[in-house]
Amino acid sequence: MKFKVKLFPIKTDKYVVVMNQSDADELGLLEGDRVKVIYDSRNSFNATVQIAVGMIDRGEIGITSCIEDRCIISEDFEVKVVPVPKPKSVEYIKKKLDGGKLGKDEIYSIIKDIVDNTLNEIEMTAFVLSSYLNGMDFDEIEWMTRAMIETGETLSFERGIVVDKHSIGGVPGNKISLLIVPTIAAAGLLIPKTASRAITSASGTADTMEVFADVNLHIDEIKEITEKVGGVIAWGGATEIAPADDKIIHVEYPLAIDPKPQLLASVMAKKGAIGARYAVIDIPTGEGSKVPNVEKGRELANDFVEMGRRLGLNITCALTYGGQPVGRAVGPALEAWEALKAMEEKRGSASLLEKALGIAGILFEMTGKATNGYAYAKELFESGKTLEKFMEIVEAQGGEKVKSDDIPIGDKVYKIKSNFEGAVVGVSNQRIVKIARAAGAPKDKGAGVYIHKKKGEIVSVGDDLVTIYAEKDWKLDNAIEVAQKEPPILVSGMILEKYPSYRYV
Repeated sequence: MKFKVKLFPIKTDKYVVVMNQSDADELGLLEGDRVKVIYDSRNSFNATVQIAVGMIDRGEIGITSCIEDRCIISEDFEVKVVPVPKPKSVEYIKKKLDGGKLGKDEIYSIIKDIVDNTLNEIEMTAFVLSSYLNGMDFDEIEWMTRAMIETGETLSFERGIVVDKHSIGGVPGNKISLLIVPTIAAAGLLIPKTASRAITSASGTADTMEVFADVNLHIDEIKEITEKVGGVIAWGGATEIAPADDKIIHVEYPLAIDPKPQLLASVMAKKGAIGARYAVIDIPTGEGSKVPNVEKGRELANDFVEMGRRLGLNITCALTYGGQPVGRAVGPALEAWEALKAMEEKRGSASLLEKALGIAGILFEMTGKATNGYAYAKELFESGKTLEKFMEIVEAQGGEKVKSDDIPIGDKVYKIKSNFEGAVVGVSNQRIVKIARAAGAPKDKGAGVYIHKKKGEIVSVGDDLVTIYAEKDWKLDNAIEVAQKEPPILVSGMILEKYPSYRYV
């Protein structure tokens, strides 16, 4: 059946076509079914059908911007539409939902169809749920990891030792990569760090690095810069490194789940794809983090080490304290300021420096660079070589040398002060993130939160607990409202809640 193209200015990375209900009925199609769209004698694409009412006439087919950008199609172009069956991988997903074990080829088929946009979001969600509910054994996770690597771009270096680090996330203010990468590179190792943007957090490493330089680098640029200066901090989403991972994360987000098989495969695929020989996995543990206690952290660490053995990677896991934010700044520009300030002054928040230099030290010991890795990392940091190398990386990524005090922070400011005297007994990770996001982070680079008092510190009446920064007045108002409803800092002696909440008359 032939149709005239109607262009829809809808931004999406999915191959979707929009049809009139009558045309869909004639072809026997339901919403979510697949069609092949043939637009010349040699070219076609598969897409998912959406049904629109009142937006498109009979004999027309709506084409989204994603397809328009990748195919030579214009308005009123005539195309042929043919229904196609569901891919074989859907059967394999059902098999996993029923509790079966998937084979190597079956897993590869699923991952390949995810990368090719052959599976729709419902089917990808079913795949994520199948591993969440039924789990995967190490064979399946290994095969999924290898499939993620093989269906994307990979890096290889002719010289040098390639290392990497990764945090499983869940703790705000974790800007340690901005210190680790230049410290490692200053020692002559190669660290092509690909990082993520924030999904639920106030800032991802890529968001923070973007304050200094371009992070939207192609894989060839990542290799070139790494070979030139020893390290890079780039956004992984701008590359095709393990592209299935971003698509899987996209469907995990609404469900607020992170199945262990996908977590292991996600991390290990990215390490394998960049050619790393050694990697440290940061596993924050404690209340308010993804891993509630050290015992669970050890279990996950054992899984990472086993996956490393299977893939030929040397993996060491660092169980770190995740019960409160790393450092004191949360939000892209604030975190960039805190990291650069620490490098300039060669001192800073203990939680930031001890964690960053400790993880760098583990990599130095793994590669034989030092027997006391922490001391070696600290020496590089205090000598100024970390700062010098960081500026080299910034310039190589198209940025300019700046001072920490030149970094623009939101000019709409509100301070939360203590009404009590005592000690801080808790800092809520979730509430800090909620306030920072309400203030505009990560979209507004200058928005975020600065924490004046952390757990164990003494507080007097009137002391600053938290400063909220925003770029817009209405976002600051939103953040203040969130902070008043859900105080992020708990001081001993504070009244947490009044119950019953009604007034006595």
